[in-house]
Amino acid sequence: MVQKIIDVAGSSPTSFAKAAENAVASAAETVRNQKWARVSELEMELDGKKVKSYRVTVRIYFDVER
Repeated sequence: MVQKIIDVAGSSPTSFAKAAENAVASAAETVRNQKWARVSELEMELDGKKVKSYRVTVRIYFDVER
């Protein structure tokens, strides 16, 4: 088995978990055979004292088709 790895960023106004779900769902529109995902970075966009949005970088592993 050979896998390729890509990094995808996702965001959400709600949570880090939702941002990660959005990243994986968006990648699935063009990437087949996704097997694993790892959140590698967490970031927050701020508006003064408040969190405006959450952003994650997700590393997605998928099988290379032969």
